[in-house]
Amino acid sequence: MEGPGFFLRRAKAEDIPAIVAIEKDSFVDPWNEETFQQSLEYWADSFFVAIVGGHVAGFIVGGLEDTGEAIYGHICNFAVAERFRGCGIGRMLVRRAEQQFALRLAEGVQLEVRVSNTPAQAFYQKLGYEPVFTVGGYYSNGEDALVMMKWFRF
Repeated sequence: MEGPGFFLRRAKAEDIPAIVAIEKDSFVDPWNEETFQQSLEYWADSFFVAIVGGHVAGFIVGGLEDTGEAIYGHICNFAVAERFRGCGIGRMLVRRAEQQFALRLAEGVQLEVRVSNTPAQAFYQKLGYEPVFTVGGYYSNGEDALVMMKWFRF
């Protein structure tokens, strides 16, 4: 997938240091390098990066969850480097993950977002995600998470 000035591809092991740097700049409780390496091993087919000028500008990682009743995609982590926000990279990364989940016959996609992160909630709502419920104390600092879902309608 391509957008103006960037393209998307599956993540590679050599992308991990750049991903970790974006993660540290984006979150108060960032994943570490080992977690990203494990994610690449487990979910290589649904771990994507955006490339601008040969450099990683953003990433998204997720996997499939089978509840026994349904299969859902789960966006586990997603960030765009601050200087590249607002130019469509995030939207394209989410859509690419959704496409991958749909190809694997998922019925929809789930994600968690901090209840205080209203800009992210608005971003996801523009992409068709709906708030479903909250999970108390989800984050390491005790903050609640808002679970959001997008159901595929084929």
